Amino acid sequence: MEGELIKAGLTRNEAKAYLELLKQGELSANKLSKKISMDRSLTYTILNNLIEKGLVSYIKKDTRKYFKPEHPKNLLNPIKSKELFIETLINNLIKIKPKKDEETEIKIFEGKAGIRNFINLAIKEKYFYAFGSTGLAFFSLHEMPHIAKKVSKLKKDIKIIGNKKYKGTEPFEFKAFKYKYLDIKSKATTSIFGDYVSIHLLTQKPLIILINNKEIAESYRNHFKVLWKVAKG
Repeated sequence: MEGELIKAGLTRNEAKAYLELLKQGELSANKLSKKISMDRSLTYTILNNLIEKGLVSYIKKDTRKYFKPEHPKNLLNPIKSKELFIETLINNLIKIKPKKDEETEIKIFEGKAGIRNFINLAIKEKYFYAFGSTGLAFFSLHEMPHIAKKVSKLKKDIKIIGNKKYKGTEPFEFKAFKYKYLDIKSKATTSIFGDYVSIHLLTQKPLIILINNKEIAESYRNHFKVLWKVAKG
């Protein structure tokens, strides 16, 4: 049985002491040390270890301690404690979720209703940058002058880069907006606002491709800052 107790987690000396107590029922440390041929001070150390493991208890008789074996099922205490610890660990590990790659959402708006949807989304953001601007969106809806005036009062950061041939036209004259120009022929306008990038083509039926992705928006925003430095007022 000694070997099995060692496999169960006891040291050889602990197994000897525990087996002897099971056989005798109750012993003083002095008698136990003699029974198992072990130094008394070492016997006390072994008994204290067994007490910590819940396998031994003691009572006092006339100031002397007598040690008694506890039920062998207490050999399971370390396993139960470890099981509880592991269960708690498992519950905590389950809560860890893998970081998902940022999803990209792409929408296509068409016609005047599409322009309105686009505008309603854009005016919610703190800034609006555009390059390749043609000003055609301004003439697409009858309410655009009213919308532009409304946005002007919101103190948003609005910067627009257009072709210099549009300078002085109505869409490029709102004082609350900042305008610069580049001598680049372009029929498509690219806009950046919030986590969105949009590409407009308004030459025939209005078409707006809207991309919702934080990293893409940041990249286009950085490109815009370079273009803004190069463009002329």
